[in-house]
Amino acid sequence: MMQYLRRYGCFVKREGSRHTLVQNANNGMRETVPRHIEIDNTLVKKICRRLKIPDPFK
Repeated sequence: MMQYLRRYGCFVKREGSRHTLVQNANNGMRETVPRHIEIDNTLVKKICRRLKIPDPFK
């Protein structure tokens, strides 16, 4: 997930114990990403939509 976000210009703003705050450098949008091994596909789509980057499943 993080590799995909970095590919579209996102970077880690700060890290917590369970979540990472990611910011899109292109438009300034921010979103929290859970720090789990597996993330549900619907949550991945929501995160990408909020950061305004393409859906990874299309």
